Amino acid sequence: MEIKRAGSQPSGKGPDDYFTGAVRMDPLHSPDEPARAVAVLVTFEPGARTAWHTHPLGQILIVTSGCGWVQRAGGPVETIRPGDVVWFPPGEKHWHGATARTAMSHIAIQEKLNGATAAWAEKVSDEEYARGGE
Repeated sequence: MEIKRAGSQPSGKGPDDYFTGAVRMDPLHSPDEPARAVAVLVTFEPGARTAWHTHPLGQILIVTSGCGWVQRAGGPVETIRPGDVVWFPPGEKHWHGATARTAMSHIAIQEKLNGATAAWAEKVSDEEYARGGE
């Protein structure tokens, strides 16, 4: 058994290559192999979002606070709120983040495949992001 005490793992900034705006990442679970499941609490300030990306084994988001937007490639921008659970199947291109006026936090759970949890693509343009406010 292992207990990771609150505050024992440092918060980090979301890397500029993969995020737009102010994003904080708080690690929750990143076990050694052979375990693969990784969990992170991600907080997006208003206007902040991920770049487009995929996950080799899919991703689960559990919204814990605020109000956010998610979109899969070719689909509409959807609003997400606390208690919502979002599943992105393996390989589905998508992005997620806060709305333009409200911060949002979610727990992201994904599995590593060959050491990677995500494949990152281009950033979500301001024009694409603005569609969430329509």
